Amino acid sequence: MLLRIEGVDLPGRVADTNPSGPAYVNVHVGIQRRDEVISLVPADAESAVWEAEVAVKDGPDFGGPFIHGKRGARFVYLSWGSVGAGGAFHGFRRVKIHPADAGADLVTAAVAGGVLVARLRLTDAKGGPICATVRPPLVSWTVR
Repeated sequence: MLLRIEGVDLPGRVADTNPSGPAYVNVHVGIQRRDEVISLVPADAESAVWEAEVAVKDGPDFGGPFIHGKRGARFVYLSWGSVGAGGAFHGFRRVKIHPADAGADLVTAAVAGGVLVARLRLTDAKGGPICATVRPPLVSWTVR
């Protein structure tokens, strides 16, 4: 199944959320594949889109290189970080998106030939990069 994550309302390239030091600069967000964060998008972009192939198993349960967590609590990470002068990504915050939150009917429709779409706002209530687990209504689910 193809999972598409659409992020809107990004917080900007400076995140003043570092409790032990200066603000994070040159902030980007990407999707985590195993231990690697890929498809980085600058945090001042108008929007961000990631697509990931996800295996759907009985339950439904999910698998593949973009899926993390244990059975019954699988999720996809979006990871926030600063990108240094040499291009190195230094992560500081992550978002968990749970495909099971879409519900069995939408997952079944996506497996049958649609695309499961998660749409979420990437700025939290304090103006920083959203983090932790996001669940409806903070993320909306559709099939296209």
